[in-house]
Amino acid sequence: MIASEDASARKRHIEEKLRQEQETLLFIRESLEKSDQLTKNMVSILSSFESRLMQLENSIIPVHKQTENLQRLQDNVDKTLSCLDHVISYYHVAKDTEKIIKEGPAGRLEEYLNCMARIQKAVEYFQDNNPDSPELNRVKLLFEKGKESLESEFRNLLTRNSKAVPPVVILDLLAGDDEIETVDDVSLEHLPENILQDLICISMWLVEFGRNLDFMNVYYQIRSNQLDRSIKGLKEHFRKNSSSSGVLYSPAIQNKRKDTPSKKAIKRPGTIRKAQKLLKQYSQHGLDGKKGVSNLTPTEGHDHELRVKHLSDTLTEKHGSAVGKEDMLDSEIDSYIHSISAFIKLAQSEYQLLTEIIPEHHQKRTFDSLIQEALDGLMVEGESIVSTARRAIMRHDYSAVLTIFPILKHLKQMKQEFDQVLQGTAASTKNKLPVLITSMEMTGAKALEEFADSIKNDPDKEYNMPKDGTVHELTSNAILFLQQLLDFQDTASAMLASQETGSSTSNYNSEFSKRLLSNYICKILGNLQLNLHSKAKVYEDAALGAVFLLNNFNYILKSLEKSELIQLVAVTQRHPDKTYKGHIAEQLQTYQRSWFKVTTPITESNMPTFQPGTKLKDKERQAIKDRFKAFNDGLEELCKIQKSWAIPDKEQRNKIRRAQKENVTGAYRVFWQRYSNVPFTKNTEKYIKYRVEQVEEMIEKLFDTSA
Repeated sequence: MIASEDASARKRHIEEKLRQEQETLLFIRESLEKSDQLTKNMVSILSSFESRLMQLENSIIPVHKQTENLQRLQDNVDKTLSCLDHVISYYHVAKDTEKIIKEGPAGRLEEYLNCMARIQKAVEYFQDNNPDSPELNRVKLLFEKGKESLESEFRNLLTRNSKAVPPVVILDLLAGDDEIETVDDVSLEHLPENILQDLICISMWLVEFGRNLDFMNVYYQIRSNQLDRSIKGLKEHFRKNSSSSGVLYSPAIQNKRKDTPSKKAIKRPGTIRKAQKLLKQYSQHGLDGKKGVSNLTPTEGHDHELRVKHLSDTLTEKHGSAVGKEDMLDSEIDSYIHSISAFIKLAQSEYQLLTEIIPEHHQKRTFDSLIQEALDGLMVEGESIVSTARRAIMRHDYSAVLTIFPILKHLKQMKQEFDQVLQGTAASTKNKLPVLITSMEMTGAKALEEFADSIKNDPDKEYNMPKDGTVHELTSNAILFLQQLLDFQDTASAMLASQETGSSTSNYNSEFSKRLLSNYICKILGNLQLNLHSKAKVYEDAALGAVFLLNNFNYILKSLEKSELIQLVAVTQRHPDKTYKGHIAEQLQTYQRSWFKVTTPITESNMPTFQPGTKLKDKERQAIKDRFKAFNDGLEELCKIQKSWAIPDKEQRNKIRRAQKENVTGAYRVFWQRYSNVPFTKNTEKYIKYRVEQVEEMIEKLFDTSA
């Protein structure tokens, strides 16, 4: 029963499942039939659409082709018309631009250049398309006319606006590096900005389109003239202010100068000119063998005032005011030194201006040509200074070398900057300054060497010897000369090196330079010492010769100690001060021997012996008379003679007087005390003429003509 029920259930389940499958198959069949029907409908629609498209294409394509052809024809017509207008415009260029070209570019450079561009294009068109056209010649002529006008405008703009830089502006520019606040630095504006831009435009056009470089020659000629006039104006400024205290710098800059105690004031060559004047006087009155004496002795002395007056009157009569001539010569040195510095500054400024106007490939050559006139003028002036110095040296006037010192020092200081400015110029241009420096060094070296020989060989002329035994002009001359070397030690060392090694001391260290200069100074002092000993022999009185040497050696020592000369001498000579003090002491001893004839008669060993209270014998009385007389005569003679001698140094003068008082009055006091009360004569006043105090007063009046 249960099995029968299970079989019936499975049968029902199977039947149900078959029924469901049949339904599914039926649904699929119906769906496939619908899909086939839809496909057939879509194919039919597409076929119909394709047929219609083909019909449309067959209708539109001919129309499109016709439209495209028409559009092409229209474009061709437009292009043809445009070309015709363009070509026709070339035939109107000459007419449209002729008036502007003839009137020139002044005041309307941009419009003028636009016209020139049109003309240039017209020339190119006719040359390419219709070279036989008369219009080509017309536009060519117009183009050349326009180019000439541009060149002329370039020249006119440059000429009208190129002005010499005022001297006060140049001086302010030179002083601006050290003395003016940075915010107030002085700068040069050679050309107004609008003019500069016009020149740049014209220059670019002439190079690119004009194919013409002649304007560069115009440029360097005009700017070269301006540079030369600026430097000449500076020289004229110095000349006008040489005898006055006129303001060399502009008032505006004066108010901006800072007080900087740490900075040294600019050393002017006034002291050099003073020494040069003295040296020149010495060479004229000493070495040339002419009678007369100079005022070279800057010390006190009885002959000194007469010498100064005599020489001053002579020079004034022959040459006019010495002060005016000194100022003029000072100004000449200042002028040349400032001109060199001005050239460098102005040349730098000119190069900066040139780089804006002249094409790069032509800048160095144009700059080289631009600076030639001013540079040659400075070099010729420098060579003139050298030639003048050479001629003076041949006349034994060694003062000329003092003019070279400050100039040569400045040239060497500026050489590096000079080389930088001239970088890229021709070798001949760059070598001009080194050649001048070498020439000055050789001339200076010759002067130094010959000056040393002149000190050694100066003749012993009796008329040229100071009668009062004071400092000889040769001594003051040598010391003045050596003192000038202190301010130019490197320069003098270079001169000496060029003489000995053929090269400059710039290649050596400072120690070598000092030793070289020290050797030269010692040579001068050695020659001077030998010559002074020789000159001292001219005096018949050995004591006066000793005073002469004492004065000169003392003057040398004091001069060395008051300057750096003593340190330079000490580089190669140990304790030069002790050496000269020894010379002075030696001459002092020689001088003191002249008083032996005064002190010898009254010394203890020469006094007669007798018993106090006994009557003197005639022989003893006569001996006392003779010794008093010898003392009196010797004292009077020496005081009379030596009163006219001079010892300018107060310290030395007092020292000698004290020594003589100790020696003479000491011996006389003993002699006087012993014999003043002895009855050796009835005429006491005849022999006992002086008291001890009176002898001291007489010695105190030595070396004093006013006493």
